[in-house]
Amino acid sequence: MQDSMSYLILVLMGLIIYLLISQKKNKSEPKDNSQEINNLRDSINNSFNTMTASFNSLSKDVTRDMTQTLTSVNQKVEAFNMQVKDLNESQRGINKILAGVKKFGTLAEFSLGSLLEDLLPASQYLSNVKMKEDTSENVEFAIKLKEDVLVPVDSHFPVDKFKAIEDAFKNEDKKAAADARKNLAKAFRDKAKSVNDKYINPPKTTDFAIVYAPTESLFSELSSYQDPTTKELLTQELMKKYKVVILGPNTLSAYLQSLHMGFQTLKVQKHATEIYDHLKTISTRFSSHFDNIYKLRKKLEEAMSVVDSFGKDARAISRSIEVIKNPTDDDDPDSPTPISTAKQTEKRKVS
Repeated sequence: MQDSMSYLILVLMGLIIYLLISQKKNKSEPKDNSQEINNLRDSINNSFNTMTASFNSLSKDVTRDMTQTLTSVNQKVEAFNMQVKDLNESQRGINKILAGVKKFGTLAEFSLGSLLEDLLPASQYLSNVKMKEDTSENVEFAIKLKEDVLVPVDSHFPVDKFKAIEDAFKNEDKKAAADARKNLAKAFRDKAKSVNDKYINPPKTTDFAIVYAPTESLFSELSSYQDPTTKELLTQELMKKYKVVILGPNTLSAYLQSLHMGFQTLKVQKHATEIYDHLKTISTRFSSHFDNIYKLRKKLEEAMSVVDSFGKDARAISRSIEVIKNPTDDDDPDSPTPISTAKQTEKRKVS
């Protein structure tokens, strides 16, 4: 593009120089050069027209290229602005969750609900359960044990206090770290006391409750913290004083899996008892069934005996009929009667 413009400028300069030289010649030569001047004027006009067309074409190409370039830049800028906007929205959402703002639940409650859903059947736990009638507070979740006894399970994640510990260690400030750990322990002491007051209610519930720490780093900090004065572990203190057990993701998973295995064992025992009861019923029915078969056999034997007697009588009658059909000599006084002969024949066959 720059080469074309340079070429046009050079041509224009050449034409101007040529015109100047021609005017000087006209002054020095007074003869009539009108024809040459006209030809030169036409040539110059044609050159100017060609240059104008070239400049117009060049201007259009430059305008089009610039427009396309600016459009592409605007699109990229808009896409970048959208990405920045999405990133800001995500950051605000994360800040809301970590700050404990409850719109769809906190991060800790989400984590606790996911664990229960993955490791227990839906019939073995409840959500948002009121443990005491004289309070309006609901525990986040409750696990069902045998005879529908409930284990209260609540989550707790004081992000600002936990982050203060990380910042203190990062800045290598031992005093700030000790104060931050003390504040975190106090937060969980307050939570354990609140859970004990609101949710532990035997015999509806167990005599203990669970507080869930949603990250392993938080659980590690709580399980390793010792009171500076008594040197007692925080987890032991909360269990003795408030009947609250602190569990992290791994320990809660192990506890839920053990509960699930216990539920399965109870189901197997229940089914085994039902099967044993059914077998006892079947055994009793089989005894009655065999007694009825024995009675039926006796009846059949009696019927067969009657049938045999009926057969004997039928054969005797048949022989008597045969004797009647073929009588013996009636003139012989010593000859037996047909009936007596038939009876004698029957006795011989029976004997």
